[in-house]
Amino acid sequence: MQMLMPEPQIYVERTLAIIKPDIINKEVEIEDIILRSGFTITQKRKLQLSPEQCSNFYVEQYGKMFFPNLTSYMSSGPLIAMVLARHQAISYWKDLLGPSSSFVARERYPDSLRAIYGTDDLRNGLHGSASFAAAEREIRFMFPEVIIEPIPVGQAAKDYLNLYVTPTLLKGLTELCKKKPADPFVSIPVTAKI
Repeated sequence: MQMLMPEPQIYVERTLAIIKPDIINKEVEIEDIILRSGFTITQKRKLQLSPEQCSNFYVEQYGKMFFPNLTSYMSSGPLIAMVLARHQAISYWKDLLGPSSSFVARERYPDSLRAIYGTDDLRNGLHGSASFAAAEREIRFMFPEVIIEPIPVGQAAKDYLNLYVTPTLLKGLTELCKKKPADPFVSIPVTAKI
């Protein structure tokens, strides 16, 4: 009797993460937590935003009482922007961050990143995209050279794999079987035309 295995699902979501200026010295520690939480960091850059750039980035907050303080704080020093990828990246990153208020985070979610690294409601240590649309906009803002394409799922993913990935793997593995090297990871030069 043959067991039917479920079809593999190929779905990766991306979100923007920012290590804010006052905790940039905790970058390595925070990246370690991110990686151990199942995320892949696909893009990363250190930059300093001008107050005008901060105003454009936080345009949804415009008109709120804290907006001038937010733009001043976010332009006060360098920050680290990262694109994080994994299944349900936005919701997992928001869970890891905890509430936007560091006070609430420490009280209710003491293991969250904002509870650990944040100091108050404004200086909460880290940023995360609130939604899929926000993630796309924010990633384009911080990484204008990145092409954000829809990731294929279902039949589109199968078609892509069959058209591009499978033939390439077949050529490479066939070449590997013909050569039978003692150490296939270092012995086979890339000679196959793709």
